[in-house]
Amino acid sequence: MKTQHGFAEVNGTRLYYESAGEGTPVVLVHGFTLDTRMWDDQFLPLTHHFRAIRYDMRGFGQSGLPSEPYSHADDLKALMEHLEVEQAHLIGLSKGGAVVLDFALTHPNCALSLTLIDGGLNGLKWSPEGSARFALVWQRAREGGIPAAKESWLAHPFFVPAHRQPGVVARLEQIVSDYSGWHFLNKNPERGLEPPAAERLAELKMPLLLMVGEHDTPDLLQAGEFIAQQVPQARHLLLRGVGHMANMEAPELVNAALLEFLGHQ
Repeated sequence: MKTQHGFAEVNGTRLYYESAGEGTPVVLVHGFTLDTRMWDDQFLPLTHHFRAIRYDMRGFGQSGLPSEPYSHADDLKALMEHLEVEQAHLIGLSKGGAVVLDFALTHPNCALSLTLIDGGLNGLKWSPEGSARFALVWQRAREGGIPAAKESWLAHPFFVPAHRQPGVVARLEQIVSDYSGWHFLNKNPERGLEPPAAERLAELKMPLLLMVGEHDTPDLLQAGEFIAQQVPQARHLLLRGVGHMANMEAPELVNAALLEFLGHQ
């Protein structure tokens, strides 16, 4: 199947994207420091049923670096307009989950459904332990530069369960190795929603699927439980035996749940 790929010149930046398949659009949004490649196990299966679209968010992969105030949700809307997509099913992992939530709250008529895989939630307070572990990465960046920060980041509890699978770890290490490291040394001018998504979840009316790996961090497990409590129509799946990178650690399990959920929308 032929994949269309290129750059969308939108909102003062360049967003790299790939699109393949026909039918209702499904957009995949990656996690922090990652890029389109983290969806390799989902992209092709989705193209058999949908028009699958994946892209690198501003600051990641092949897309442009931040230089002025911006919003990932606004970038996603501009990309969809560039690709002539009015509505889509949205799938996000980790930070990508937070982005699709912000998008759905900002452009509710454009989101047919939401799938959060170990998704983040803007406005939900992190635990002291979780905050301290993030701060360690930026401390390492100040002390040893980007290589030290990347080493600390790959040792984060987010990625520990994936270490059981050498092939998955190799892929993650390659993607993080290719990441510019820009966020570790620069102040990010990203704009968030006010009030944040955590205070507005009741506004979500579209179908919502939550998938969380049972070995994810306590903060992300809590985020999933909080979203499930606030969004009555949410389906909440706890994925056994996997951690934060559930789509890479257990692709067959995740793909089956995705296709079953999307097939009923």
